[in-house]
Amino acid sequence: MALEKYVQPALLAGRIQFSVAVRDLMNHLQARGFPQRNWPQVCTAIQTQKFLRENGLEIERVDGPAKKLSSTVVVRYQVAGRGARPIAGGAELGEPVAIPADETASERAFRLCEKLRGLLKEELAEYGGGEAFLRWIRSEEEDEDAA
Repeated sequence: MALEKYVQPALLAGRIQFSVAVRDLMNHLQARGFPQRNWPQVCTAIQTQKFLRENGLEIERVDGPAKKLSSTVVVRYQVAGRGARPIAGGAELGEPVAIPADETASERAFRLCEKLRGLLKEELAEYGGGEAFLRWIRSEEEDEDAA
């Protein structure tokens, strides 16, 4: 919900800074059946490294009470790398991605390889780790040799 209501519109409009008020986000979520009083869950979700990384964002600051887990929290974002330019067409169709305007070819290659590494890490985890994945691969080879 935060992605479609706040992040994507801001990035597609070319903004490098924007904010998300947790109270407003909760109002949108509750309209879709999300339980009331889950402020901490929402606050945490929009501040995770995964959310930031996947959307090319950095947290500029978080306004609100000391614990930063209430309905009055406002998270202020900026596009990662201040000279970044938002573009459409990320890993999935329509997903905005921030690409630094002054990114060199080697920096781009590194960034893309890091994304692949993250995907591979997730895939290996689904098989129970690297060793389990290799056992699965080898079992497929043994089946072919037997046939």
